[in-house]
Amino acid sequence: MNHRPAAVAVACLILFVAGCGSSESSSPTTTTAAETSQHTFEVDHFAEGAIVGDVATAECTLSGETITTCSTVTISGAPATYSPGPFCPDTITTTADDAGIWFDGNGTYDLTGEFIKNLATFYNDDQWHMYDDLGKVKVTDSQAAFLGAARPDVDPQYQNQCVEGRVEWLTNGESITKSVVIPTTPVMAAGSSSAQSSDWGITLDGIVIAKSAPVSAILGAHTIAAFDDCGGHFNNVEGYHLHGATGCGTLDDDHLAGETAMFGYAMDGFPIHLPLSGADLEAANLDDCGGHSVAGIGYHYHANDPSKNSVLTCLKGEFVATDAAQGGPPQGPPPGGAPGPAR
Repeated sequence: MNHRPAAVAVACLILFVAGCGSSESSSPTTTTAAETSQHTFEVDHFAEGAIVGDVATAECTLSGETITTCSTVTISGAPATYSPGPFCPDTITTTADDAGIWFDGNGTYDLTGEFIKNLATFYNDDQWHMYDDLGKVKVTDSQAAFLGAARPDVDPQYQNQCVEGRVEWLTNGESITKSVVIPTTPVMAAGSSSAQSSDWGITLDGIVIAKSAPVSAILGAHTIAAFDDCGGHFNNVEGYHLHGATGCGTLDDDHLAGETAMFGYAMDGFPIHLPLSGADLEAANLDDCGGHSVAGIGYHYHANDPSKNSVLTCLKGEFVATDAAQGGPPQGPPPGGAPGPAR
């Protein structure tokens, strides 16, 4: 797969050590028996243009009733380090160089014209036929088609289409910003949780890390909601957002041998690094949420392989109450209410 952007250039290349929650700590958080990360929330880790406006810090109460401080940050909704796309192939002869990818929980596939041509065989369903007699792939090529197809309940007239979007097709014709509230210093929770609201976190280049794409609904409508090579695509709820971590928008640092680069923050404030593979994955001894603690780094997650259709599996840390995690201020609802289901 191609189209990998350059790493994020950031001003801060050294990881700052967070308070460890001992009895001598002057931290206002109640982090007794909590394992914290050496990554505090650092604005300097973000790419230029990833954050809109100022970052505000205020007292907040986390899901485990810990009283601490949180940062409210508004992300731009447009990746600061690359341009989204390409997504769907134009014809059944289009190569991987000119198209994106697809992952469905079982594998990651180059979205070539040949893949589109063979969908009926691949999914053992003869209702698939996503190209015309001239070999042109049926793609959502208008705002109406995008809005009708880029949702779990696909409009029947847009079934058997490869779904892709553009910024100009979003309701307001521009990237969708989002405000999130993240603990400034992570606090380990009593147990693992996936109960936080819609998103896993945010990337360092300013986009949402969404939960799993609704693959069953997508395939059930005989559509392919194409991802670009960075693992992102558009819908009208969150705009451009990420479902898989493939190597885009990483922190430009000298990470340790056996480790991978950081590319985002989870909603509990712990860093998210790129997936591990091979011997490094076997040696990492990751927990049920895909995290581990490493000397010199502290606790952090490693994203799942993109094929899993979920960047993370669960969170180990406490996070801000559900409504705030959707984009509003601490203990407050998001502007305009809660969004519908993302795709």
